[in-house]
Amino acid sequence: MFDPFAHDEGKTTSHLVWKSGERQRVFKGPIFDICTVRRESSDGRIATFIEVDAPLWVTVVPWFRGEDGVARFVMVDQFRHGSATVTREFPAGVVEKGEDPMVAALRELKEETGLEGGKVTALGDVSPNSAFMNNRSYFYLVEQASHTSGQELDPNEQLEVYAVPVADVLRDLGTGIYDNGIMCIALFFFLREAGKRPQLMQ
Repeated sequence: MFDPFAHDEGKTTSHLVWKSGERQRVFKGPIFDICTVRRESSDGRIATFIEVDAPLWVTVVPWFRGEDGVARFVMVDQFRHGSATVTREFPAGVVEKGEDPMVAALRELKEETGLEGGKVTALGDVSPNSAFMNNRSYFYLVEQASHTSGQELDPNEQLEVYAVPVADVLRDLGTGIYDNGIMCIALFFFLREAGKRPQLMQ
C-alpha cells in the first residue's frame, strides 16, 4: 500500500509526462478556442484530451496610502456573465497578441480606472487551471499611481471604481462579492510581497 508519509518529495517526474500527438481545433470562439490533443503515457496508454487555448491574462493590484494613512487597493465592481453576478476585483484583462504582459497590465489599469504611473513590481505568473487550460496569468503590483484620465472601457464594459482598505479585502476575499478565484491568487502574490515589505499591510 502506498504510504504518503514515506514518499520523499523531489524525485524525478519524467515518468508522469504524456507525449503529445495530433492536435485539432474543434471550436474557435471570441475569447478562447477548444482543441483536442492525443497523448500517450509512459506506460503506453493513449487517450484524447480537451485543451482550452486561451490568451494570457493580467491582473493589477493597485496599492496606495490615503491621506488618512490607511493602505488601500483600487478595485472595480462589474457584472460577470459566467456567474451572472456582480463581483469586486482588481483591474484585469487579456493580453493582446504580441503584447508584453506588463504593458497589457498598465493598459488595463488605465482603461478601467484612469490610473497610470507609479512603481510597478512583477509579482509572478501561474497557470490558472492546468487541468485543461494552456495559458498563464500574470500579476503586477502598482504603487501610488496617479489619476490622469477617465475610463476608456470596451463597448460592453460597465465598471465602478472603489478604493478599499487592504484590511477589508484581507478579511473578505473569497466570500460574497469577492469570490473571483483569480483575485485570490492575486492576493496571495501581494501577501508574499508584503512578507518582504510589511509596510504594504499597514
